[in-house]
Parts: sequence; structure tokens; C-alpha cells
Amino acid sequence: MGDMANSSIEFHPKAQQQREGPHAGGFGCTLAELRSLMELRGAEALQKIQEAYGDVSGLCRRLKTSPTEGLADNASDLEKRRQIYGQNFIPPKQPKTFLQLVWEALQDVTLIILEVAAIVSLGLSFYAPPGEESEVCGNVSAGAEDEGEAEAGWIEGAAILLSVICVVLVTAFNDWSKEKQFRGLQSRIEQEQKFTVIRNGQLFQVPVAALVVGDIAQVKYGDLLPADGVLIQGNDLKIDESSLTGESDHVRKSADKDPMLLSGTHVMEGSGRMVVTAVGVNSQTGIIFTLLGAGGEEEEKKDKKAKKQDGAVAMEMQPLKSAEGGEMEDREKKKASVPKKEKSVLQGKLTKLAVQIGKAGLVMSAITVIILVLYFVIETFVIDGRVWLAECTPVYVQYFVKFFIIGVTVLVVAVPEGLPLAVTISLAYSVKKMMKDNNLVRHLDACETMGNATAICSDKTGTLTTNRMTVVQSYLGDTHYKEIPAPSALNPKILDLLVHAISINSAYTTKILPPEKEGALPRQVGNKTECALLGFVLDLKRDFQPVREQIPEDKLYKVYTFNSVRKSMSTVIRMPDGGFRLFSKGASEILLKKCTNILNNNGELRGFRPRDRDDMVKKIIEPMACDGLRTICIAYRDFSATQEPDWDNENEVVGDLTCIAVVGIEDPVRPEVPEAIRKCQRAGITVRMVTGDNINTARAIAAKCGIIQPGEDFLCLEGKEFNRRIRNEKGEIEQERLDKVWPKLRVLARSSPTDKHTLVKGIIDSTTGEQRQVVAVTGDGTNDGPALKKADVGFAMGIAGTDVAKEASDIILTDDNFTSIVKAVMWGRNVYDSISKFLQFQLTVNVVAVIVAFTGACITQDSPLKAVQMLWVNLIMDTFASLALATEPPTESLLLRKPYGRDKPLISRTMMKNILGHAVYQLTIIFTLLFVGELFFDIDSGRNAPLHSPPSEHYTIIFNTFVMMQLFNEVNARKVHGERNVFHGIFGNPIFCTIVLGTFAIQIVIVQFGGKPFSCSPLSTEQWLWCLFVGVGELVWGQVIATIPTSQLKCLKEAGHGPGKDEMTDEELAEGEEEIDHAERELRRGQILWFRGLNRIQTQMEVVSTFKRSGSFQGAMRRRSSVLSQLHDVTNLSTPTHVILSAANPTSAAGSES
Repeated sequence: MGDMANSSIEFHPKAQQQREGPHAGGFGCTLAELRSLMELRGAEALQKIQEAYGDVSGLCRRLKTSPTEGLADNASDLEKRRQIYGQNFIPPKQPKTFLQLVWEALQDVTLIILEVAAIVSLGLSFYAPPGEESEVCGNVSAGAEDEGEAEAGWIEGAAILLSVICVVLVTAFNDWSKEKQFRGLQSRIEQEQKFTVIRNGQLFQVPVAALVVGDIAQVKYGDLLPADGVLIQGNDLKIDESSLTGESDHVRKSADKDPMLLSGTHVMEGSGRMVVTAVGVNSQTGIIFTLLGAGGEEEEKKDKKAKKQDGAVAMEMQPLKSAEGGEMEDREKKKASVPKKEKSVLQGKLTKLAVQIGKAGLVMSAITVIILVLYFVIETFVIDGRVWLAECTPVYVQYFVKFFIIGVTVLVVAVPEGLPLAVTISLAYSVKKMMKDNNLVRHLDACETMGNATAICSDKTGTLTTNRMTVVQSYLGDTHYKEIPAPSALNPKILDLLVHAISINSAYTTKILPPEKEGALPRQVGNKTECALLGFVLDLKRDFQPVREQIPEDKLYKVYTFNSVRKSMSTVIRMPDGGFRLFSKGASEILLKKCTNILNNNGELRGFRPRDRDDMVKKIIEPMACDGLRTICIAYRDFSATQEPDWDNENEVVGDLTCIAVVGIEDPVRPEVPEAIRKCQRAGITVRMVTGDNINTARAIAAKCGIIQPGEDFLCLEGKEFNRRIRNEKGEIEQERLDKVWPKLRVLARSSPTDKHTLVKGIIDSTTGEQRQVVAVTGDGTNDGPALKKADVGFAMGIAGTDVAKEASDIILTDDNFTSIVKAVMWGRNVYDSISKFLQFQLTVNVVAVIVAFTGACITQDSPLKAVQMLWVNLIMDTFASLALATEPPTESLLLRKPYGRDKPLISRTMMKNILGHAVYQLTIIFTLLFVGELFFDIDSGRNAPLHSPPSEHYTIIFNTFVMMQLFNEVNARKVHGERNVFHGIFGNPIFCTIVLGTFAIQIVIVQFGGKPFSCSPLSTEQWLWCLFVGVGELVWGQVIATIPTSQLKCLKEAGHGPGKDEMTDEELAEGEEEIDHAERELRRGQILWFRGLNRIQTQMEVVSTFKRSGSFQGAMRRRSSVLSQLHDVTNLSTPTHVILSAANPTSAAGSES
């Protein structure tokens, strides 16, 4: 693996300096030495460090850094380190260029058909057949009044090409801006990641990208390590290295056994300090990324050699996220371990709907073409009895091409290409706006799923409460103090023990700093519960800093750090007489069980029996808990020098304790939370509180928040009782038992992370209700990861959250506040409504345009709406309408209705009524105009016009009226629930107003000056007024439709249900594919490319077969493409070829994953 160092030279040309002298830049280690060091593990690594550097501090000396003070914070030194050892940044994959996106947009089948048709049409118009003048070919060429007109035949083809170019550019531009937004978002997330380092003996939070080799970094519970390093000092450190090795067991790290810490691994327990030895592309994660080609294509050749040598190791390694490029591989690898998320509710429905519409459009256009051709052939060759002459062939072919173009336009109008566009615009717009509401959305579809949420499982601390903890009650020396006691009232011995127990037995990174502004509260840094205890010490007029200086962190003999299983933390120090003292703090009911003595008011020991304990629980702890306080017990134990225990036997060590004090810590409810919870309940969302606190505290806080109301029938359970109720005799969880518990459960107290996961999974898998529950979960701790992943939407805390939680979440709450979740619900519902509005508008247009083109073609041999006109209609209907309707801002009224749920159809009865109602109106008008319009306006009839005749006023009026009706119907489409006032809040959406007025202006230009290309002839003012009058009629007609009660119209069908039960087969396909990934892992790396190839071919075949078999094919593709590319694929449902392209090229999605 030595020559893997080559790949780094690619990125940092400066790194070649190290080849010249043995020690580049005056440092005592070369990049290559450090890289080869980081490849070793455990005993080997220790041996290597001892041989090469003596010990870790020797390594620090060579890197010119101090294990306690860190680097001197001077810019030139940091820059020099970056030049020699590289930056902590993995170069992203190149984004797609605009031209690539244009090329992708051109792959759309309908567009290709149009292009072909247009080119054929162009070719034929330039070819002047010899038989043109003779009468042999019938009335075919009779339309050419003069030569000029005949030569204008090319215009139609050119205009079609032009409009195709427009559509392509618009699509490409959208994709491009989507990608750009996404990268912006990604870099926002990147910059938010900070890490604690020591420089000049001070703690600094620096962005991950600013870490350099030689930095001394603080590692603590919940961190995601940003670089490789060697542990200098650690307390009970356990690391989850599964992201690199695939081993799920946590690995114990200690300076004397296994000091190697690797980037991309998660700290699951404990804390420590490490010296950074490799960053960016030289760290273990970086090396893998380089192999996977995230760092650039030229790596491929370089790594051929490396691939053979380091087969198995890197194969097992799973990368973490790079700046952005590696996301795709990340997905690829994680597949094995992560349960697949279901398709988002909206996507499932849209996919199905689009397929249905596409099929219908295809059938209609085929019939149109067949009828036109038959009609022409029968009339020409049977009725008129002509013979097909060779010289007439081009003329006839021109006719057939014209029919073909009409058929294609019917198809183009029938397929709602604007749908994926509307979805993307709506989501992207919401995501951007949600930033302002403190929601950082990591996965686009999360924001729409949130609108369907039916249950929220929330943490208590920090989300519902302010997370500024303060000690308000205490029990010291046999006395229960309701407020902070005066220091003089306490026995000096007790006070001294208490101050030591609190100052030493808490993370030294936790501090209370003076306030930033005058009059503000002191700043709490670190663990909030510990901050409360340190604050208590300050309130007792003592200081914790001198105690810590007297016993610095590296003098602590043994630390048992806090974790969710122990629910306590203990620290052992060596006493001057050679004995040991253990300080312990933790949840009172757990620690008091381990206490056998308690300090009385003279500071002397007195026995503490189980009976005394029950007494204390009743008299002290329960009253505190009923006030909503969290109770913490502080205790100690002395060991004599002669009886040193076995420190690894934790149960022995932390037992037989002496209780010093019990304190009650208050965490006040955030003032805005009760209102937010009331909104949720009104919106049909059940809020449940899941907390580690004891049941009385939890119940008190839940009542303050309004989660439980007096007189309601609800359950508040403790974790133990919850498990007892849901498990059978064998201890297995049974869904039936869970279904009896969760509907009434409002508070789950003393819960472990597994309980939280069990509850979330139970609610999601439950089939008792009429529809499947959609569950949102909030979490901040590392242990919340599984629940966040399992939930439909996971919210991580931006401030208090650990990296692990953020990694597992869909949305990050940048202010940790519950009210932001309510905002997310509002935006999610708004997305859903925007799409409904767009559909209601779009489908009306589709229905009308298809029917008009179809019947027009059958009766008059020519579609009243020409190809170019259709494309313009399609453009305003799709692109502009999706912009206008998808950017409607949300209103509070969205929170007044119940969630839609998974099975509610996209197109409700009301919408169906609107679509059909407006279609009837528009069809009546258009057909009236088509057949008797010439009499009404007293103009020449445009029907049965020959091939190249000039545009008639008659057909121009039809086209103009059609567009006017669409414009006014766009205003109607703003309301989908049958409201009367369609203008409500219209000025709150400037985009909408601009687009409607803009479209109107362009329409005037097209009609008055469009001429031949648009088949338009200018209209008089009177004709314009009539067109407008008919358009305004839409608004009046809208009111008429709103009057008809929907309940009377039983005959209306709803459309676009969620994916049904029977379509689960696609899931299984994906399962089958999943297995390859496991197999892939075991294989040597050389074979991977070959396997990937096979895998891709398989996906293609699956996609094709699924496509044939059922409407929804997304299942087979889900693991291949991200949310964004799925949204993109909805476009192409009528076009299997494109689907295969996007499946065959999974890397194309890489840039756009989150």
C-alpha cells in the first residue's frame, strides 16, 4: 500500500518536497511515514510508534506541537502544514456542465420524435416535386396561392425546432439551478461542522476544513472524527468503526493498547485528546474516496496497482461524506446496513398518475394519427379513385408528416412534463424559505413528507424546554432546601465534598463563562446538566476552577463516562495517602439503590437502608419530580491504599456509596411551546414525549406543555412498564400488543434509545388505523440515530445535536426549537397543495387540448391548434404555471385540517369536479367557435384549408380564446378545496402576478406579430375583446362549479392514489439487488468494476421488466437514484429509454444527493 502515497501528489503538488530531504519543511515526519503509520492497528501501531518516535509525545515533538498546549495559533505555521501535509478537504466531484444537462434534456422521447418530425418536414418543404404543377395529385397543392406562400412551408418545421430548443433550455436551466442550490446547501452543512481543538492552551471551535496535521483535538461522546489521529489521553473511549471496517462492535481505544483514531468513525462513549496525523485525501476516508474516484478521474490509472495490493481492506471500508461528491458511493455502501426508506408519499402518487396520463396520451395520439391517415387515404384513393404516382410521392409524404406532427403534439400536450418541474420548484422554493424558519433540510422529500405527519415523538430536553438547566431545590445534610441554601447554613465538610464531587466528576470541557453582554445570563458551555451543577457551586459562593487546576484532567485515575445504559458518571482520583476516592453522580433512583450511607447534618456517615430509601423517595424525590424537576444524586466512596479494587468490574466499584446530596434541576418549558403543541393537535398531529427523565418529572412537563390535558384518557409509561406490555413470554415484541399501547401513549419516561426505536417502528408498522401513520422524530444524542433513521422524518438538533444524530436526520433544526417543527409541517402541506393546484390547472389544459386536437383532426383533418401553438400552450401551462402555482406562500389555515395520509388520492373529488367542470366550459366554447365561429364573427372559415394556406383569422381566434381561458383558469386553480374567493392573498405572491401578466403580454405579441410561424393572423380590437370576455367567463363559471356540492357527484372518480399493496413486488426486486452489495464486499477490488457493470445491466433489465409489469417502476430504481433524480425521472415516465439511462448511470446522481 506504500505507493498509495502517489495519489496524494495529484492534489498537492507541493507534497513532492518531502521526497528531497528526509524531513520536509523542518518537521520530523514525512507525509508517507504518517500515512503508513495510520494503516496499522492496535499492537502493531503501538510497536511502530515506540520504534520510530519513542512514544506519542515523541510523535508530537516531531510534529512540533505540545500535547497540552496544542499548536501556536500563527497563520504562517498553519499554512506551511497545509502545504506539506495537505488540507482537511476532499475535492468534490465535478458538477455537470450546462451542456451536459442540455444533452440530458434532449434525451426525452417526445422531444426526439418532435425533432425528427420537424426535420422531415423541413426537408420536404425544400424539396420541390416535379409533379407539383400537374393536377394529377389531386387537390393537394391547391392551397399555394402564390410562390411566396409555398416557400414558407419551412417555417412550421423551424418553429417546432425552436420551441423544442426552448423547452430543452428551460429544463436544463432548472436542473442546473437545482444542482447549484443543492451544492450551496451541502456546503452550508459542511461549514456548520465544527470541531474542538486546543491552540495556545485555549479551546477553539474551528471548522472541520481548518484542521491541520499536528493539531491537538478534543474528542467527546457523539463526535464524528474529521481526521485521523493518535490518542494522547482518553477516558473510557469507545468508537464505532463500522463505517470503515463493517464491524458493528464498538472498539475500545486507549493510549496504551490501541491509540489509532480514524476519520469518519463515531465516538460512542467517553472522551479524550488526540494529535491529528492525517487530513483530507491522506486520511483513511480520503484514501477510499480517492479510490472511488471522488477526487477525479485521473486517479483511476494510478490506483490499478494499489487495487491489487489492498483488496480486502478498502473493500470493507465504507466511506463517509466528502465535500459532496462522495455522497453517491456513500449510499451505495450503506445499502447493506441501512433499512430502505419507502418512497415519499407524494412521489408514489405522482409516479402512478404520470404513468396513467402518459398511457392515455399515447393511445389518443396513436388513434389520431391512424384516423387522419385512413381518412386521407380513403378520400384520395378510394372516393376520388386516384392512383399513387411516383412523382406525387413527396406531396403525399408531406401530408403524412403533417399528420404525424399533429399526433406528436397531441402526445406532447397530454403528458404533463411540468409535473416534475412543479415538484422540484415547489420543494426547492420551500427548502430555501425553510432555512429562514430554522429548518435546514438535508433530504428534499422530507419537507413534503412532513406535511403528512400524523405523529411527532419529541425529546423533552432542549426541544420542549430551554435547555438552560438550573438547580432550584436540594437535599443536603438531612434538610430539604426549597431554594439555594446560604453557604453558612451548611456544614463545611459537606460543602467541601460537594464542591469537589461536582467540579471533578464532570467533563472538564463543561464550563460556565461570564456573559457576552452586560446583564445577559452566564454562558453555559458543554453538557447542560453538568452546567447546572457547576452553577450550583457558584451559587454556593465557591469556584470550581481552582479545584480543577489542583487536579488536572490527566491526573484523573479512572473515568466511567456517562452513557444511556449506566445513566451515571463516576471519576476516581488518587488521594495523597495512596488511597482512592470515587465520585459518582446520576439519576437519583438509580444511584440511591447503590448507596449504603448518607451524610447527616454534622457531615458524619449514617446508615442508609432500603426503608430509608423508600422514605426519601416519597418525601423528597417525588415532590421534586411533581414540580417538574429532574433529580440527580451526588455520592462518593473511599478505597484504602491496601484494598485497590479491580477497576474493570464496574458494578463492584460503583456500589456501597455514601450519598452527599440530591439536587432538583429545573429546565423551564420554552414559552412558545404550548401554543405550538396546540397547533399540532388542531392539525390532527399527536405529539408524544419520549424522555430519559423519571415519570413524575415527565408528566409535570407534559402537562405544562399541553401534551396531556386533565380529564383525557391517556397513558404515561416508564420504559420498563412499556416493555412489559409489548413483549410476550419469550421477550419478543409483538405488534398486536404494541397496537394496544401506542394510540393512547402520550409520555414515555425513563426510556432507553431502543425503546424510542421500538415505539417509532411500532407506530409506523401498525395497521390498526385506517391509514399508515407518518411519524416524525426529534433527537439529539448519538443513541437517537436508529430512531431518526427509522422515522419518516428525522429532526436533529442543530445546537445540542451530535454529528451522529445529524448524519441520520432528514432536517436539522438550527434553533433546537419545537415551533420550527410546526413551521415544517406548514411548509410540507403547502408543497402538497401547490402540486395539487398545479395538477388541477394542468389536467384541465391537457383534457381540453387533447380532445380538441383529436376531434378537430378527425372531423376537419387538421388540428385547430397547430403544433407550434400547442408547444406554446404547453410551455405556459407547464413551465410558467409550475413556477406561478408552486411558489404560493403557506398560510396558517393549512394547519386547520387533518393530514392527508398515505392513501388519500392526489386528485380529490373537488379537484376532479373543477377539472371536468372547466373542461366542459372550454370545450363548449372552442367547438362552438370551430363550427359556427365564422358566422358569428363574419369571417372566412378556416376549416379544410389546404396544406400551405396562410393562417386564418378563424383559427387564430380559437387559439387566442383557448389561451385566455387558461390564463383566467390559472387564477381559479389557486384554490383546491372549493373556496369561493380565488383572489385571496394573490398579491402576496409577486411571482404569480408577474407570470400571468407576462404570459398575457407575450400572447398579444404572438397573435399580432407571430404570423406564419405561429399560424396566427392579427385580430381586431373587437375580436380581442370577445376573446377576453370568454376568458373572464372562466371566473364566473368557477363560482358556478363551486356551488355544486361535491357530495352529490358520487360518479366522480378520484385519481392518483398512493402505491397499492399489490405493487410490493418492486420492493422485492430491490431486495434481490441488495444482496449483490453484500457479495461485493467480500470480493477483491479488482473484480468490482466488473460487478458494478453486471449490477447495472441487471438494474436496466429490472427496470424494463417492471415497467412492463406494473405502473410503478420506481421501486426497482429506488436504491439507484436520489430524491432529486427520482423527481427528475417522473418526467420521463412515458419514455422507458431515459429511465434506463438514468438507472444505468447511478453516478449521475452523486452530485445531487444529500
